[in-house]
Amino acid sequence: MQPVVVPQGGRKIVLLISSMNAGGAERVAAALANSWVALGNEVTIVPCFSQGSGQSFYTLDERVNLHWLVEDLPRSKVLSRLLKPVVLRRKLKAWRPDVVVSFLTNVNVTALLATYGLKIPVIVCERTNPVSESHLPLSLSKLRKLLYPRAAAVMMQTEAAARDYAAYRPNLKYIPAIANPISAELVEELQALAMQAVEIKGDADSAAPKVLLSMGRLVELKQFSLLIDCFAAVAEEFPDWQLHIYGSGPLAEQLTAQIESLSLSEQIFLKGATKAPWQAMRQADAFAMSSKREGFPNVLLEAMANGLPAIAMDCPYGPAELSRHGEVALLVETRAAFIDGLRKLLGDETLREQLAVQGQEHVLQNYSQEKVLADWEQLFQNLKIETGVNAN
Repeated sequence: MQPVVVPQGGRKIVLLISSMNAGGAERVAAALANSWVALGNEVTIVPCFSQGSGQSFYTLDERVNLHWLVEDLPRSKVLSRLLKPVVLRRKLKAWRPDVVVSFLTNVNVTALLATYGLKIPVIVCERTNPVSESHLPLSLSKLRKLLYPRAAAVMMQTEAAARDYAAYRPNLKYIPAIANPISAELVEELQALAMQAVEIKGDADSAAPKVLLSMGRLVELKQFSLLIDCFAAVAEEFPDWQLHIYGSGPLAEQLTAQIESLSLSEQIFLKGATKAPWQAMRQADAFAMSSKREGFPNVLLEAMANGLPAIAMDCPYGPAELSRHGEVALLVETRAAFIDGLRKLLGDETLREQLAVQGQEHVLQNYSQEKVLADWEQLFQNLKIETGVNAN
Protein backbone atom coordinates (compact mmCIF):
# COMPACT_ATOMS: atom_id res chain seq x y z
CA MET A 1 0.00 0.00 0.00
CA GLN A 2 1.38 3.38 -1.03
CA PRO A 3 1.81 5.95 1.77
CA VAL A 4 -0.72 8.77 1.75
CA VAL A 5 0.75 12.08 0.66
CA VAL A 6 -0.65 14.95 2.72
CA PRO A 7 -1.00 17.84 0.24
CA GLN A 8 -0.28 21.47 0.91
CA GLY A 9 -3.35 23.53 1.59
CA GLY A 10 -6.51 24.60 -0.10
CA ARG A 11 -9.40 23.20 1.92
CA LYS A 12 -11.75 25.21 4.09
CA ILE A 13 -12.38 23.13 7.19
CA VAL A 14 -14.79 23.89 10.03
CA LEU A 15 -14.29 21.99 13.29
CA LEU A 16 -17.31 21.87 15.59
CA ILE A 17 -16.72 21.09 19.26
CA SER A 18 -18.65 21.47 22.51
CA SER A 19 -16.06 23.75 24.16
CA MET A 20 -12.35 24.47 24.08
CA ASN A 21 -11.82 23.62 27.73
CA ALA A 22 -9.51 20.79 28.81
CA GLY A 23 -10.64 17.47 27.34
CA GLY A 24 -9.68 14.68 24.97
CA ALA A 25 -11.82 15.79 22.03
CA GLU A 26 -10.70 19.39 22.47
CA ARG A 27 -7.04 18.37 22.49
CA VAL A 28 -7.45 16.41 19.27
CA ALA A 29 -9.39 19.26 17.62
CA ALA A 30 -6.63 21.72 18.50
CA ALA A 31 -3.91 19.38 17.21
CA LEU A 32 -5.73 18.81 13.92
CA ALA A 33 -6.44 22.52 13.46
CA ASN A 34 -2.80 23.44 14.03
CA SER A 35 -1.58 20.74 11.63
CA TRP A 36 -4.07 21.64 8.91
CA VAL A 37 -3.37 25.39 8.94
CA ALA A 38 0.36 24.63 8.83
CA LEU A 39 -0.35 22.88 5.53
CA GLY A 40 -2.11 25.97 4.18
CA ASN A 41 -5.72 25.04 4.88
CA GLU A 42 -8.22 27.55 6.25
CA VAL A 43 -9.51 26.23 9.58
CA THR A 44 -12.23 27.55 11.87
CA ILE A 45 -12.97 26.01 15.27
CA VAL A 46 -16.50 26.62 16.54
CA PRO A 47 -17.24 25.79 20.20
CA CYS A 48 -21.01 25.25 20.09
CA PHE A 49 -22.07 24.73 23.69
CA SER A 50 -19.73 26.76 25.86
CA GLN A 51 -17.60 29.86 25.80
CA GLY A 52 -15.78 28.90 28.96
CA SER A 53 -13.12 31.50 29.62
CA GLY A 54 -13.38 32.82 26.08
CA GLN A 55 -9.99 31.26 25.34
CA SER A 56 -8.80 27.86 24.23
CA PHE A 57 -7.21 25.71 26.93
CA TYR A 58 -4.95 24.31 24.21
CA THR A 59 -2.50 26.48 22.29
CA LEU A 60 -3.75 27.31 18.81
CA ASP A 61 -1.78 28.50 15.82
CA GLU A 62 -2.55 32.19 15.28
CA ARG A 63 -3.88 31.29 11.83
CA VAL A 64 -6.68 29.16 13.32
CA ASN A 65 -9.98 31.04 13.47
CA LEU A 66 -11.86 30.59 16.76
CA HIS A 67 -15.54 31.53 16.67
CA TRP A 68 -17.71 31.13 19.79
CA LEU A 69 -21.23 30.28 18.64
CA VAL A 70 -22.64 31.46 21.97
CA GLU A 71 -21.90 35.03 20.88
CA ASP A 72 -24.47 34.66 18.08
CA LEU A 73 -27.17 33.06 20.24
CA PRO A 74 -29.92 34.67 22.35
CA ARG A 75 -29.26 34.75 26.10
CA SER A 76 -32.37 32.73 26.89
CA LYS A 77 -31.32 29.11 27.42
CA VAL A 78 -34.53 27.81 25.85
CA LEU A 79 -34.24 30.01 22.76
CA SER A 80 -30.52 29.33 22.52
CA ARG A 81 -31.12 25.57 22.47
CA LEU A 82 -33.88 25.85 19.87
CA LEU A 83 -32.09 28.30 17.58
CA LYS A 84 -28.59 26.82 17.74
CA PRO A 85 -28.92 24.72 14.54
CA VAL A 86 -30.48 27.70 12.72
CA VAL A 87 -27.72 30.09 13.76
CA LEU A 88 -25.01 27.54 12.96
CA ARG A 89 -26.58 26.92 9.55
CA ARG A 90 -26.42 30.65 8.80
CA LYS A 91 -22.73 30.77 9.73
CA LEU A 92 -21.89 27.70 7.64
CA LYS A 93 -23.67 29.12 4.60
CA ALA A 94 -21.56 32.26 4.97
CA TRP A 95 -18.27 30.40 5.50
CA ARG A 96 -18.90 27.80 2.74
CA PRO A 97 -16.52 25.13 4.08
CA ASP A 98 -15.40 22.17 2.01
CA VAL A 99 -16.00 19.90 4.99
CA VAL A 100 -17.36 20.05 8.54
CA VAL A 101 -15.75 17.86 11.20
CA SER A 102 -17.80 17.50 14.37
CA PHE A 103 -16.87 16.00 17.75
CA LEU A 104 -19.18 14.49 20.41
CA THR A 105 -22.77 13.33 20.06
CA ASN A 106 -24.61 16.52 21.03
CA VAL A 107 -22.49 18.59 18.64
CA ASN A 108 -22.79 15.95 15.91
CA VAL A 109 -26.58 16.09 16.05
CA THR A 110 -26.50 19.90 15.93
CA ALA A 111 -24.14 19.81 12.93
CA LEU A 112 -26.38 17.43 10.98
CA LEU A 113 -29.48 19.51 11.73
CA ALA A 114 -27.67 22.69 10.69
CA THR A 115 -26.47 21.26 7.38
CA TYR A 116 -29.72 19.56 6.40
CA GLY A 117 -30.17 20.14 2.66
CA LEU A 118 -26.78 21.83 2.25
CA LYS A 119 -24.16 20.20 0.06
CA ILE A 120 -21.54 20.23 2.79
CA PRO A 121 -20.05 16.87 3.78
CA VAL A 122 -20.15 16.32 7.54
CA ILE A 123 -17.82 13.92 9.33
CA VAL A 124 -19.12 13.17 12.82
CA CYS A 125 -16.68 11.80 15.39
CA GLU A 126 -17.90 9.55 18.20
CA ARG A 127 -15.68 9.53 21.27
CA THR A 128 -17.48 6.99 23.49
CA ASN A 129 -18.82 3.46 23.22
CA PRO A 130 -21.19 3.84 20.25
CA VAL A 131 -23.32 0.79 21.01
CA SER A 132 -24.07 1.88 24.58
CA GLU A 133 -26.96 4.35 24.58
CA SER A 134 -27.45 4.40 28.36
CA HIS A 135 -25.39 7.56 28.88
CA LEU A 136 -27.49 9.57 26.39
CA PRO A 137 -30.81 11.34 27.00
CA LEU A 138 -33.58 9.57 25.09
CA SER A 139 -34.15 12.55 22.78
CA LEU A 140 -30.46 12.72 21.83
CA SER A 141 -30.33 8.98 21.26
CA LYS A 142 -33.30 9.17 18.89
CA LEU A 143 -31.85 12.14 17.02
CA ARG A 144 -28.54 10.33 16.62
CA LYS A 145 -30.32 7.30 15.18
CA LEU A 146 -32.32 9.52 12.82
CA LEU A 147 -29.54 11.86 11.65
CA TYR A 148 -26.32 9.83 11.56
CA PRO A 149 -27.25 8.13 8.25
CA ARG A 150 -26.95 11.61 6.71
CA ALA A 151 -23.30 11.98 7.73
CA ALA A 152 -20.65 11.52 5.05
CA ALA A 153 -18.77 9.46 7.64
CA VAL A 154 -19.22 8.44 11.27
CA MET A 155 -15.67 8.22 12.55
CA MET A 156 -14.67 5.96 15.43
CA GLN A 157 -11.38 5.85 17.34
CA THR A 158 -10.70 2.12 16.99
CA GLU A 159 -11.27 -0.57 14.37
CA ALA A 160 -13.20 -2.65 16.91
CA ALA A 161 -15.61 0.20 17.65
CA ALA A 162 -16.09 0.77 13.92
CA ARG A 163 -16.93 -2.90 13.38
CA ASP A 164 -19.36 -3.00 16.28
CA TYR A 165 -21.13 0.18 15.22
CA ALA A 166 -21.39 -1.03 11.62
CA ALA A 167 -23.17 -4.15 12.89
CA TYR A 168 -25.35 -2.08 15.23
CA ARG A 169 -26.24 0.59 12.65
CA PRO A 170 -25.94 -1.02 9.19
CA ASN A 171 -27.66 1.96 7.52
CA LEU A 172 -24.69 4.28 8.05
CA LYS A 173 -22.78 5.24 4.90
CA TYR A 174 -19.19 4.92 6.04
CA ILE A 175 -17.56 4.15 9.40
CA PRO A 176 -13.79 4.69 9.33
CA ALA A 177 -11.49 4.46 12.34
CA ILE A 178 -8.84 7.05 13.15
CA ALA A 179 -7.09 6.96 16.51
CA ASN A 180 -6.06 9.87 18.69
CA PRO A 181 -2.50 11.04 18.06
CA ILE A 182 0.16 11.28 20.72
CA SER A 183 0.40 14.86 21.89
CA ALA A 184 3.01 16.86 19.96
CA GLU A 185 4.16 18.34 23.28
CA LEU A 186 4.82 14.86 24.65
CA VAL A 187 6.81 13.87 21.57
CA GLU A 188 8.89 17.06 21.89
CA GLU A 189 9.61 16.27 25.55
CA LEU A 190 10.66 12.72 24.71
CA GLN A 191 12.95 13.96 21.93
CA ALA A 192 14.51 16.52 24.27
CA LEU A 193 15.12 13.85 26.92
CA ALA A 194 16.68 11.57 24.29
CA MET A 195 19.04 14.33 23.15
CA GLN A 196 20.08 14.93 26.75
CA ALA A 197 20.66 11.19 27.19
CA VAL A 198 18.19 11.22 30.09
CA GLU A 199 16.52 7.92 30.91
CA ILE A 200 12.74 8.07 30.50
CA LYS A 201 12.27 6.25 33.82
CA GLY A 202 13.42 8.73 36.38
CA ASP A 203 15.05 7.73 39.67
CA ALA A 204 17.55 4.90 39.38
CA ASP A 205 17.83 4.46 43.17
CA SER A 206 17.49 0.70 43.64
CA ALA A 207 16.48 1.16 47.29
CA ALA A 208 13.45 3.29 46.40
CA PRO A 209 10.07 1.54 46.20
CA LYS A 210 8.99 0.51 42.73
CA VAL A 211 5.78 2.17 41.55
CA LEU A 212 2.83 0.67 39.71
CA LEU A 213 0.99 3.69 38.35
CA SER A 214 -2.63 4.24 37.34
CA MET A 215 -4.52 7.40 36.39
CA GLY A 216 -8.07 8.52 35.75
CA ARG A 217 -11.25 9.92 37.23
CA LEU A 218 -12.24 8.14 40.43
CA VAL A 219 -15.51 6.82 39.01
CA GLU A 220 -17.11 3.39 38.60
CA LEU A 221 -16.13 2.97 34.94
CA LYS A 222 -12.41 3.09 35.78
CA GLN A 223 -12.79 0.17 38.24
CA PHE A 224 -10.07 1.34 40.61
CA SER A 225 -11.69 -0.79 43.32
CA LEU A 226 -10.89 -3.84 41.18
CA LEU A 227 -7.33 -2.63 40.65
CA ILE A 228 -6.84 -2.15 44.40
CA ASP A 229 -8.17 -5.65 45.10
CA CYS A 230 -5.89 -7.17 42.46
CA PHE A 231 -2.83 -5.37 43.79
CA ALA A 232 -3.79 -6.41 47.32
CA ALA A 233 -3.72 -10.04 46.19
CA VAL A 234 -0.01 -9.76 45.31
CA ALA A 235 1.11 -7.00 47.70
CA GLU A 236 2.62 -9.38 50.26
CA GLU A 237 4.70 -11.05 47.53
CA PHE A 238 6.05 -7.67 46.38
CA PRO A 239 6.67 -5.54 49.49
CA ASP A 240 9.03 -3.30 47.49
CA TRP A 241 6.17 -2.25 45.15
CA GLN A 242 3.61 0.51 45.69
CA LEU A 243 0.42 1.32 43.78
CA HIS A 244 -0.03 5.03 43.05
CA ILE A 245 -3.42 6.15 41.69
CA TYR A 246 -3.63 9.70 40.31
CA GLY A 247 -7.00 11.36 39.83
CA SER A 248 -9.95 12.88 41.64
CA GLY A 249 -13.62 12.05 41.70
CA PRO A 250 -16.65 10.99 43.73
CA LEU A 251 -15.22 7.61 44.80
CA ALA A 252 -12.18 9.03 46.63
CA GLU A 253 -13.55 8.38 50.13
CA GLN A 254 -14.83 4.92 49.22
CA LEU A 255 -11.46 3.91 47.75
CA THR A 256 -9.62 5.32 50.77
CA ALA A 257 -11.81 3.21 53.05
CA GLN A 258 -11.13 0.15 50.90
CA ILE A 259 -7.36 0.68 51.16
CA GLU A 260 -7.60 1.08 54.94
CA SER A 261 -9.75 -2.04 55.29
CA LEU A 262 -7.04 -4.00 53.47
CA SER A 263 -4.38 -2.56 55.80
CA LEU A 264 -2.41 -1.38 52.78
CA SER A 265 -2.11 2.34 53.48
CA GLU A 266 1.69 1.97 53.27
CA GLN A 267 1.57 0.37 49.82
CA ILE A 268 -1.42 1.92 48.04
CA PHE A 269 -1.70 5.68 47.68
CA LEU A 270 -4.38 7.93 46.21
CA LYS A 271 -2.26 10.81 44.93
CA GLY A 272 -5.04 13.14 43.80
CA ALA A 273 -5.15 15.01 40.51
CA THR A 274 -1.87 16.03 38.90
CA LYS A 275 -0.95 18.74 36.42
CA ALA A 276 2.21 16.84 35.48
CA PRO A 277 1.03 13.35 34.43
CA TRP A 278 3.97 12.65 32.12
CA GLN A 279 6.49 13.42 34.85
CA ALA A 280 4.63 11.04 37.18
CA MET A 281 4.77 8.38 34.48
CA ARG A 282 8.51 8.79 34.07
CA GLN A 283 9.01 8.29 37.81
CA ALA A 284 7.04 5.01 37.76
CA ASP A 285 8.06 1.46 36.88
CA ALA A 286 4.87 0.02 35.37
CA PHE A 287 1.34 1.07 34.45
CA ALA A 288 -2.05 -0.55 35.05
CA MET A 289 -5.45 0.24 33.55
CA SER A 290 -8.56 -1.48 34.89
CA SER A 291 -11.35 0.35 33.03
CA LYS A 292 -14.68 -1.31 32.28
CA ARG A 293 -14.91 0.59 28.99
CA GLU A 294 -13.21 3.46 27.21
CA GLY A 295 -13.75 5.56 24.11
CA PHE A 296 -10.01 5.60 23.56
CA PRO A 297 -7.60 5.36 26.53
CA ASN A 298 -5.27 8.32 26.04
CA VAL A 299 -3.69 7.64 29.43
CA LEU A 300 -2.58 4.16 28.30
CA LEU A 301 -1.25 5.61 25.03
CA GLU A 302 0.76 8.24 26.91
CA ALA A 303 2.05 5.76 29.50
CA MET A 304 3.36 3.48 26.74
CA ALA A 305 4.84 6.47 24.89
CA ASN A 306 6.69 7.35 28.10
CA GLY A 307 8.24 3.89 28.16
CA LEU A 308 6.10 2.26 30.84
CA PRO A 309 5.43 -1.49 30.59
CA ALA A 310 1.67 -1.85 30.90
CA ILE A 311 -1.13 -4.19 31.87
CA ALA A 312 -4.72 -3.44 30.90
CA MET A 313 -8.17 -4.93 31.02
CA ASP A 314 -9.31 -5.92 27.52
CA CYS A 315 -12.25 -3.55 27.64
CA PRO A 316 -14.04 -1.93 24.73
CA TYR A 317 -12.34 0.03 23.26
CA GLY A 318 -8.64 0.67 22.74
CA PRO A 319 -6.42 -1.58 24.89
CA ALA A 320 -6.43 -4.44 22.37
CA GLU A 321 -5.20 -2.23 19.54
CA LEU A 322 -2.77 -0.23 21.67
CA SER A 323 -1.25 -3.46 23.02
CA ARG A 324 -1.26 -5.07 19.56
CA HIS A 325 -3.57 -7.69 21.03
CA GLY A 326 -1.31 -8.43 23.96
CA GLU A 327 2.04 -8.43 22.16
CA VAL A 328 3.47 -5.14 23.50
CA ALA A 329 1.46 -4.84 26.74
CA LEU A 330 -0.23 -7.42 28.93
CA LEU A 331 -3.93 -7.76 28.08
CA VAL A 332 -6.27 -9.55 30.49
CA GLU A 333 -9.99 -10.29 30.60
CA THR A 334 -10.79 -11.34 34.17
CA ARG A 335 -9.94 -10.48 37.77
CA ALA A 336 -7.96 -13.69 38.14
CA ALA A 337 -6.03 -12.99 34.94
CA PHE A 338 -5.31 -9.44 36.14
CA ILE A 339 -3.80 -10.80 39.37
CA ASP A 340 -1.70 -13.31 37.42
CA GLY A 341 -0.63 -10.55 35.03
CA LEU A 342 0.41 -8.28 37.89
CA ARG A 343 2.40 -11.10 39.44
CA LYS A 344 4.18 -11.64 36.12
CA LEU A 345 4.77 -7.93 35.45
CA LEU A 346 6.00 -6.98 38.92
CA GLY A 347 8.17 -10.06 39.28
CA ASP A 348 9.97 -10.07 35.93
CA GLU A 349 12.30 -7.14 35.25
CA THR A 350 13.32 -8.56 31.87
CA LEU A 351 9.67 -8.66 30.80
CA ARG A 352 9.17 -5.08 31.96
CA GLU A 353 12.18 -3.91 29.97
CA GLN A 354 10.98 -5.77 26.89
CA LEU A 355 7.43 -4.39 27.07
CA ALA A 356 8.72 -0.88 27.74
CA VAL A 357 10.79 -0.85 24.55
CA GLN A 358 8.30 -2.66 22.32
CA GLY A 359 5.30 -0.71 23.61
CA GLN A 360 6.97 2.64 23.15
CA GLU A 361 8.14 1.80 19.63
CA HIS A 362 4.65 0.62 18.69
CA VAL A 363 2.75 3.69 19.83
CA LEU A 364 5.32 6.24 18.63
CA GLN A 365 5.19 4.68 15.17
CA ASN A 366 1.46 4.05 14.85
CA TYR A 367 -0.05 6.95 16.80
CA SER A 368 2.17 9.83 15.70
CA GLN A 369 0.75 13.16 14.54
CA GLU A 370 2.06 12.39 11.04
CA LYS A 371 0.36 8.99 10.90
CA VAL A 372 -2.98 10.34 12.14
CA LEU A 373 -2.80 13.31 9.77
CA ALA A 374 -2.21 10.91 6.87
CA ASP A 375 -5.23 8.85 7.99
CA TRP A 376 -7.39 11.99 7.91
CA GLU A 377 -6.10 12.86 4.45
CA GLN A 378 -6.99 9.36 3.28
CA LEU A 379 -10.49 9.87 4.69
CA PHE A 380 -10.85 13.18 2.83
CA GLN A 381 -9.69 11.52 -0.38
CA ASN A 382 -12.05 8.57 0.10
CA LEU A 383 -14.93 11.04 0.50
CA LYS A 384 -13.69 13.03 -2.52
CA ILE A 385 -13.50 16.23 -0.51
CA GLU A 386 -11.72 18.58 -2.87
CA THR A 387 -10.60 22.13 -2.30
CA GLY A 388 -12.95 25.02 -2.93
CA VAL A 389 -15.99 22.91 -3.85
CA ASN A 390 -18.34 25.24 -1.97
CA ALA A 391 -16.65 28.50 -2.92
CA ASN A 392 -19.40 29.30 -5.39
